[in-house]
Amino acid sequence: MRITVLGGAGKMGCIAVQHLVNDPRVDEVVIADLNVEQAQEVAAILDSPKLSIRRVDLADRDDLIHALRGSQSCLNATVYYTNLPVMEACLAAQVSYVDLGGLFHTTRRQLELHDDFAAAGISAVLGMGSAPGIPNVQARFGADRLDRIESIRIYDGIKPPPPGASTFTYAVATILDELTLEPVIFRDGQFVTCQPMSEFEDYAFAAPLGVLPMHLSLHSEPATLPITYGDKGLRECFFKINYWGMNPELVAKVRTLAEFGLHSREPVDVRGQPVAPRDLLMALLGGKVPPIGDFLAPPANQPPDWVKEIVTEIRGTKDGEPMTWRVGTLTTKGSLPTGVAPAIAAIWLAEERIPAGVYPPEAVIDPEPFFAELARVGIPTQVSVTHML
Repeated sequence: MRITVLGGAGKMGCIAVQHLVNDPRVDEVVIADLNVEQAQEVAAILDSPKLSIRRVDLADRDDLIHALRGSQSCLNATVYYTNLPVMEACLAAQVSYVDLGGLFHTTRRQLELHDDFAAAGISAVLGMGSAPGIPNVQARFGADRLDRIESIRIYDGIKPPPPGASTFTYAVATILDELTLEPVIFRDGQFVTCQPMSEFEDYAFAAPLGVLPMHLSLHSEPATLPITYGDKGLRECFFKINYWGMNPELVAKVRTLAEFGLHSREPVDVRGQPVAPRDLLMALLGGKVPPIGDFLAPPANQPPDWVKEIVTEIRGTKDGEPMTWRVGTLTTKGSLPTGVAPAIAAIWLAEERIPAGVYPPEAVIDPEPFFAELARVGIPTQVSVTHML
């Protein structure tokens, strides 16, 4: 099978590429990226005969369609703004599709393409990064074991960086949006908006993370889980994270810049030239992400310093008995799940294990074989159930 990874030279895309080239089910992986130099750097680190590089400009629709043709699936690891046009290109190229998330609102618009994908006989799985993605599948694991569901609460805990660290953990554009856009959650059976970085609570993660301060963030899980499990009575669903794994002081600085309008897309006149403040801010912050080499797993005797646990708590009843399922997926070394999870989905799509149409992960990703694939690359999942009195 051949899988094309759009943005395969990026920070999360390169992890997906690494997983795909190491999987015996995959024959060829195409790094499709505008940055050919960085793609060559990724290819040199991975040194696999399965790899090829294709320069692709997503602004050129015809070129994108041509690049996709012949692949069994497309893994879109670019920024979420591209999700809809890339899906349209996949329709034209007759290639199945997976992405890392649509930050709630884009995911909702993507779901509207279900009938088009079904008619074309191809499949799409939306929001299959570490989060969204893994929490959706965790939610399904618990939901399948309950008759009624009261709440689905998602906590994404990331090891805090050393004091004074000033780097971003993933795409600057996405983090900036998560910092400034209002989270949409499901509460008392209704979708409501909240203030960014609000409703802090301390949550206990597995060692070595321990207790971390968690806050609301705009995310795609609450866009789909309340719909998927509405017939089981779901009343509450939210997503919380701890400063996106960044230094709280850095987050505060970026929030201040945003409050002064530097996140605005509306151009302002600067010496007679229109300049969008956000473009300037992105250019200034673009170098605040670790180099590609830090994202690709080094030799086994030098594991990367990554610790992350994604936990979903599903509360409800079974045979009238109240209980809570806790499903936690932990990474303490090896590959980041943000790249591995969509790579697994891309393989399943290529194997035609997903029905035609557009789906959220909880609708089409079978939890136990999915968790087993994660475990094989050092990302185990632990499950516990609490019977409430």
